[in-house]
Amino acid sequence: MSPLPTPGPGTGGGLPVSSPQQMAAAEARAQHMQQQFKLRMQIAENLQRIKHKLIVMSGKGGVGKSTVAVNLAASLHAQGHKVGLLDLDLTNPNVPIMLSLEDALPGGDTEGGILPVEVKDGFKVMSTGFLTKGQKTAIIWRGPIKMNMIHQLLGNVKWGDLDYLVIDLPPGTSDEPLSIAQLLRDADGVVVVTTPQAVSVLDVKKSIQFAQTMDLKVLGVVENMGTFCCPHCKQETDIFGRGGGEEISKEYGVKLLGQIPLDPRVVMAGNQGVPYVWREKDIPAAKAFEGIIANVKGQIQNK
Repeated sequence: MSPLPTPGPGTGGGLPVSSPQQMAAAEARAQHMQQQFKLRMQIAENLQRIKHKLIVMSGKGGVGKSTVAVNLAASLHAQGHKVGLLDLDLTNPNVPIMLSLEDALPGGDTEGGILPVEVKDGFKVMSTGFLTKGQKTAIIWRGPIKMNMIHQLLGNVKWGDLDYLVIDLPPGTSDEPLSIAQLLRDADGVVVVTTPQAVSVLDVKKSIQFAQTMDLKVLGVVENMGTFCCPHCKQETDIFGRGGGEEISKEYGVKLLGQIPLDPRVVMAGNQGVPYVWREKDIPAAKAFEGIIANVKGQIQNK
């Protein structure tokens, strides 16, 4: 009769036994999951007094994402809503410039919370631009510092009662947008900003794929910097092409929320720190936002 096999070292009689390294790794994973759960609960509790959360994103920089976010928030406020604007474009926070808030400082409460800057009664803003040494200072942060800042801005800013919180994301689909999307799974949806030209359209399609992968509803696409109308001869010119937003809308079955024409007055308003929907109410670019807001609200109601 053959002898019975004897268990080898560390096999536990033929059953696998975790090594100390494996046990430590498993414990670390469990702690990480617990921390993430607590963080999500903290953020959910902090944002529970906000009725609607809108994420504004784009696949690339330079398409006017922050301009759209600022004027989206300003348009909602002009309609009588209580609005917050959270600038999470950490390394290039342009929102303070667009609202003449370069020298503004957030406040604090007795519980360690951060009080956002108030532009007008019922319009609050928070940005990393308020926390740095100046707008000209480069923000050189590695990933862990960025993640900590995102957690602080989502979990510790005390907005109070809001009808809408507009969240301006960093461009792209990697680490920072991914972390933010994971923490805002209850957002009403995403407004994706593009310009008409092919390179922007290509990258924005990736943003839509990103949002769908993260189970975030795509409320629709805003095509920015569309047709330019000469103020002198009234001739229209498609400087950046035509139809990019419509192409995205048809391919992915999402709504084209609106098309904003290219207008130098939009640039001037942004440089002077005033939303153009407040300053230039009658120009076509401002009128376009009336339709965009109506479409966004319609998409939220149909969610």
